[in-house]
Amino acid sequence: MTDDLVLRRQVCFALYAASRALTDVYRPILDEFGLTYPQYLVLLVLWERGDDAPTVSELGAALRLDSGTLSPLLKRLEAAGLVVRTRSARDERRVEVGLTADGVALRQRMDEVPLRVARATGLGEAELIALRDTLTRVTETIHRQKEQ
Repeated sequence: MTDDLVLRRQVCFALYAASRALTDVYRPILDEFGLTYPQYLVLLVLWERGDDAPTVSELGAALRLDSGTLSPLLKRLEAAGLVVRTRSARDERRVEVGLTADGVALRQRMDEVPLRVARATGLGEAELIALRDTLTRVTETIHRQKEQ
């Protein structure tokens, strides 16, 4: 009989340890740009959306963050001159988040971040894609089950 209650056999611990290790890889790279990892994630969503400024709630949904966590991140990004928050012209209750010219320009300067992180993992491109897709599937399955 195998003992499943051993740390090294736990998927949750492997994910936790890998997440911490990847965050440790990102930290010095993002420090070069004056960003934290969560701020980088916000910028990734905004760069992907382009001129289509999401609302704070849409941004939170994309990042799986609540407004209590997201608001301070946005405030710091706004103070750094990278984003601007404005009331929606269509619905004043909604706040839209857009990139400033500096926020748009930062994207090009950060172009090599994914490659630098990928190299640090020691995995090939196909392995990284498979890992990402597996983790995405796990996340989506768990969220679907919670909603039922």
